[in-house]
This record gives sequence, C-alpha cells and structure tokens, in this order.
Amino acid sequence: MVQEETIAAIATATGEAGIGIVRVSGGEALEKVRRLFYDASGRSVESLPPRRMLYGQIRNPENSEVVDEVLMVYMKAPHTYTREDVVEIQCHGGTQSVRRIMALLLAQGIRGAAPGEFTKRAFLNGRLDLSQAEAVMDLISARTERSHQAAMDQLEGFLSRKVRLLRERMLALLAEMEVSIDFSEEEDVEVATYDSLMNASRELITEIDGLIASARTGKILREGIKTIIVGKPNVGKSSLLNALLRESRAIVTDIPGTTRDAIEEQLNLKGIPMVLMDTAGIRETEDLVEQLGVERTRLLFEKADLVIMMLDASTHLSREDQEILSMIKNKKTLILVNKTDLPSLFSETELPDWVDRNQLLRISLLEEAGMEALEEALITLVFQGETLEKEKEMVTNLRHQQALEVAGKALQDGLQALENQLPLDFLQVDYQTAMDSLGEIVGETVREDLVDYIFSHFCIGK
Repeated sequence: MVQEETIAAIATATGEAGIGIVRVSGGEALEKVRRLFYDASGRSVESLPPRRMLYGQIRNPENSEVVDEVLMVYMKAPHTYTREDVVEIQCHGGTQSVRRIMALLLAQGIRGAAPGEFTKRAFLNGRLDLSQAEAVMDLISARTERSHQAAMDQLEGFLSRKVRLLRERMLALLAEMEVSIDFSEEEDVEVATYDSLMNASRELITEIDGLIASARTGKILREGIKTIIVGKPNVGKSSLLNALLRESRAIVTDIPGTTRDAIEEQLNLKGIPMVLMDTAGIRETEDLVEQLGVERTRLLFEKADLVIMMLDASTHLSREDQEILSMIKNKKTLILVNKTDLPSLFSETELPDWVDRNQLLRISLLEEAGMEALEEALITLVFQGETLEKEKEMVTNLRHQQALEVAGKALQDGLQALENQLPLDFLQVDYQTAMDSLGEIVGETVREDLVDYIFSHFCIGK
C-alpha cells in the first residue's frame, strides 16, 4: 500500500546539536534528492548505490550555492522503515541547515510530512502492526529504563503475538461452533461439546484478565505517577523535592510562603517514572499571589495519583494540618513527619483514627535521615505491595486495555450463554465481538478515523 506522495521532515529535535537529520520517503525520494546532492568536488551524482553513506554537498539548484556539507544514504524499498524508498540526509545540527535543506526539498515538489506519517506508512505498508507503531512513540517518550524496556518489548511484538494467538483460538472456537450447528452428533463428524467450549472460553478469559491486570503497571511505566507534595508553609516541602531530585531545584528559606506556585519535575525513582509537584503551603493568607498558589495546590491535589503530606515533628498539629488531613482521607497518601532532628512535640495520637500508621514515616531532611526508607515506602505504596515483574506481554496503552475489557466482557457473556445451554447460534456474535475487539489492538479491525487520531499525536519526522 505504498503512498503516491513523497514526503519529507526534519527528524531531529530543534536546537544546537552535532548533527541534524532530514528524512525523505516515497517513490520520488531518490530522484528529488539527487537533484540537490553533489560530491565533494562539486559534481552532480548520477548514480546513488543503496545502503552506502556518501559524503558530499547539498546545493541550491537555482544558483549552485552550497547549503551544507552532508552525509547521505539511500535505502531501497521494501527494506526500509516505511517499506518505501527512503533517503536520509545528515547535515550539521542547529536550525538553519536543516530548515534550508527542507525548504529545497519542498521546492522540488516533496510534501512536508504530517505528524507520525512515516510510522503510519510503516503500519499501512505492513511493516508494523498498530500496537507496535504506538510503541514507537512510547519509546521516544520513555523516561526510565523500565519504561524504555516495556516499549521495546511491545515494539518487538510480544503483545501483538499474544493478541494474535488469542484471536486464532477464538476463531477455532467459532469454527467448532459452526461445525456443531451444521452437523448433528449422529453424523460421522466430530462436534464440540458444551463442556469443551466452556473450558476453552474460561482459559481465554483467564489470559485476557491477566493482560488487563498488567495494565496498571503498564500505565505507571508509560505515564508515570503524578505525585503532589502538600503541607503547611515551612514544613520542608521544597527541601523534600530537592532531596529526591538530588539537586537544588526549589528555593528553600525559613520564611513561610516562599513557594508561591507549583514546581513540577520528573523523577526516576529506581526505574519508576514520577512527576513530582512541589506546591504552595496551604494556609489562610492576605497575600494575593500566595492565595493563587494555594488555590492551584487544591486543583492539582484532585489530579494527583499519590500525595506526600508533610508534618512538622517540632510542633503539634495545626489547623492547617487538620484541613489537609481532611483532604487526603480518600487519597493514596504517605505522611512524612519531618524535622526529627528537633525536640519533638508531635504525637501520633493527634492523628485521626482513619490514618494508616503504616503509611507514616519520620525523617530529617536536614540530616538526610530516612531517605532510603522514604524511597522504598513510595515504591511499596505505588505498587500496593506487589512486585514489579518484568512481563514481556504488558499492556501499557489505555486503548489496548479498553479493547481487552470489551473482549473479556463478550467472552463472559458467551460463557454465560453456554452455561445456560443456549443454542450456539445465539452466542457466536459474542465470540465475534471478542475477536474484533482484539483486532483493534493490532489494527486488523480498526477504523480509519482512529488510525488517523493515533498518528496525529506523534511527533513530526517519526
């Protein structure tokens, strides 16, 4: 399904760098680039052998001006990323070289690529299925080694192979049902029994449930945990952020209300991606800017996956502490009692009865005491005591999870019909629904508008 138009895009990020790459794909890629490429002595190149890196120049064909010295490689279809002819031009990094080369390509009649169009062509031309194509973007945006590995496993097809195997088994069940409908037991044809169909259905449901269960861990690895640090002013929130990041990111002073706005940073916590948000201390204040910061804290609080609440060991619970405690009642929370290096006035008896004392930890950020225990407590809280197993067949995408849930529900309906001994004609539609839902994961039964939507969220050049 090779596309008619030849497309081009800058494949490297904007900014100063050692090299920049412009990628061209399509039937006219070689011919259009050849018009711009000259060898080191300034002569035009008539023949470009595939899969050989050539050194030369990109020149403006109108005035022979040298735009940049480049390395260029031509890759012949179908053995390319898009399964089309592909040319990649490596020039000096920065903004001007790649933009001028891109402008020359567009002047040759090449179209600028849409977001994700190279990967979309790889999907349409059968090089990748849809779940593998989505893994490309996950790989680009991976923030930790574990999230990178999860994306690589999906790109290599572990999930795709599992889904296709499940679809094949469902197809076999449908075929058995069809035979059982067309032939009676008295005829010399082996037909499926209700018991065998129920056993096969239960096995499929168990495997689908296992994939759905992996989605929680997969979501964490793909998107990270949104973690908000809350507490009254001057309790040590900014110091905690700096300690976890191991750098001075937030300003720390003895003056309450130093943090006026939320500070958001990425943290790799032993392979787990976290989005840390240091917030303004929650208190009544006459300062308009601080009031806005407190209001933003309340809004972020509602969106957080995990809350770190900080208390001051050197004081009794204050009204502000009590207010924050009322906010965290139904949130996944770790309570840190900071400043244990000072004489202690705080007592756990001051806390409400519903507070889980196992989720309370005493630390001293000044003396860096309790940080290792804090990191372990965060990981335990995130995974609720489960271990993060290295599963090759892990669901990391909400779209995939929803498709699996639809398939699982359809199989459950089919199983219920079998248990009630309903005619097989009535439940074939359930198994077909399950097959179609799984097909959406790999792109075999997906709608065109959904394909367009998925690739529209890719970066240009990929």
